[in-house]
Amino acid sequence: MRIEELPWRSPDAFIAHYGDEPWSVLLDSGGPINERARWTFFCSRPSATLTGDTVSDWARLPELLPPKSAEHTLPFSGGLIGLASYEAGLAFEGIASRHAPFIPGLSVARYDGAYVFDRQEKRLFWSSYCDAPQPLALPQCSAPSAILPTLDFIPDFDRRDFCAALRAIVSRINNGELFQANLTTQFRASIAPALAASAVYRRMRHASPSPFGAFFNTPAFALLSASVERFISMDAQGRIETRPIKGTAPLGATPAENALIAKALRADEKEYAENLMITDLMRNDIGRVAQLGSVNVPALCTVERFTHVHHLVSAVTGLLENGLTALDLLRATLPPGSVTGAPKHQALKVIDATERSARGAYCGSLFRIGADGALDSSVIIRSLVLKPGSLTLGAGCGITTLSDPEREYDELCLKAAPLLGLFKP
Repeated sequence: MRIEELPWRSPDAFIAHYGDEPWSVLLDSGGPINERARWTFFCSRPSATLTGDTVSDWARLPELLPPKSAEHTLPFSGGLIGLASYEAGLAFEGIASRHAPFIPGLSVARYDGAYVFDRQEKRLFWSSYCDAPQPLALPQCSAPSAILPTLDFIPDFDRRDFCAALRAIVSRINNGELFQANLTTQFRASIAPALAASAVYRRMRHASPSPFGAFFNTPAFALLSASVERFISMDAQGRIETRPIKGTAPLGATPAENALIAKALRADEKEYAENLMITDLMRNDIGRVAQLGSVNVPALCTVERFTHVHHLVSAVTGLLENGLTALDLLRATLPPGSVTGAPKHQALKVIDATERSARGAYCGSLFRIGADGALDSSVIIRSLVLKPGSLTLGAGCGITTLSDPEREYDELCLKAAPLLGLFKP
C-alpha cells in the first residue's frame, strides 16, 4: 500500500493535460460538498483492460480484480473502473435488443492506483493498493477551456412522435401489461474530428456540476456524464445502498418559491407513485443477492435539490450474502431500475420495442470496485457520448397511467437543456 500527499492540483488540470489519453478517467464529485460528494478520483494508464459485448465477457472480469486487501484509509486506491451499457443489462435479463449497439457492452480497466482529491479539505493524494509509483507528472495550472462549437441536435422522437409513443405505453399499462416504463430518446449531432472530449467535459463540469459526474475516455468512445444519481454502492463489509431518483421539478427563482415547488413535488400523486414503484423494484433486485431480512427502505420520496432541478429520492439498503462480490451485486441489478420500469423484465421488452435506437452508455452504469471489495456506481444520465464524427445525448422520463404526454415531454426537455445549452451560441 502506498499513500503520498501531493501539492494541490485541480481535477480540471488533470483533464486538461491527460484527459485525451486513452483510458483516462475522472470520477468527479461536483456541486455542494457533502459525504456523498466529497471525493474525486483520476486514473490513467491502466495495467489491464477488457472490452466486449457478451455475458461471457462479464465472466472474465474476476480475472481483472486486484487481490482482496484490507480496508483502505482512502475510499479508492485503484482497482476496476468500468462501464456496463444499457444493452449489457438487457443481456443479463435474457433480452436481445433489436437495435444495433454503437458502443461495446462492457469497457473495463484495472488501475494500480488513483489520484484522490479531497474536496472538503482541498488535499490531493496518490494512493496505490499495490505500492505502484505515480504514472504521471503533476500537471501545472490549466489554461481556459476551448469555446465549443454550435451544434444542431436531432432527436429520435420529436414532440408529436414522443407523445404518440407515450400514449401507446399508457394504453399497455391500462391493459395490465405493466405498471411503469421509462421512455427515452437520443439527441444526435455531427461533430468535427477536432472536437476533443476533454474540452467538452471541462465546460460541462463547470456548467453542470453534479455529485456523480464522470469522464471516461476509451479508445472507442468517450463518456461525459453529469449524473445526479447514485446506482449501487457497497462498503468493504458488504453493506449495500441504492438511491433511486424518480420525480422532477424545475428550480424556482427564490428560496420561498423553491420551498413551494418542493412541497408540490412531494405531494404529486404521479411522481410519488413512480418513485414508490422503482423503490420496490430496487428492493427486489437487491434481494436477489442480499442476506435474508437485511433489505430496508430508510428514506422514501424525499426532495433533494440539484444544480438545475429538484428530484424525489429514496434509499434502499441491504447486506450482501456471504461468498458473493460486487460483481454479483452489479449483475443482479443491471440495468438500473430507475431507468427501466416495473415489472422490470416486461418493461425492458416494451422499451426496446418502442424506442428507435440503442441507448448505449445512457441508462447503463459507470462503476468502480476497489481492492478492498467496495463498490460505487452511478446511473448514466445527463450524459454525452462522443465518438468520431458524432455526439449523442439521452433524455427520458418515467411513464405511468397518470402521465400527461405534453408534461412528460417538457420534463424530458428540462433534463436535456443544460447539456444542449453547451452548444448554443
